[in-house]
Amino acid sequence: VQLQASGGGLVRAGGSLRLSCAASGRTLSRYGMGWFRQAPGKEREFVAAITWDAGNTFYGDSVKGRFAISRDNTKNTVWLQMNSLKPEDTAVYYCAATYASFSNDGNRYDYWGQGTLVTVSS
Repeated sequence: VQLQASGGGLVRAGGSLRLSCAASGRTLSRYGMGWFRQAPGKEREFVAAITWDAGNTFYGDSVKGRFAISRDNTKNTVWLQMNSLKPEDTAVYYCAATYASFSNDGNRYDYWGQGTLVTVSS
């Protein structure tokens, strides 16, 4: 499956952005999906994950209550709604697909998108 992340950009602190991850090649319905991010000079960080049927969602501690992951398998798309953005949310955001139900471990993901840059100004 090929993943294409989009929707990044420059936003002021307190603002919102919605990232999209569009899949092609295979239906997303067989995969758990996740979002990760990596800021300059930092390790990759788990952001959010959602099971194949959207029955369960999971979030990293730093984004709980501010971000929401969702999916529509009929559209082969996953979204990450980001609200109340902070400068520390600045990073390249990646979507990824796993054969597992879900995981917060990037090493368990099988397919990755190319990333989209989110910059939050103070």
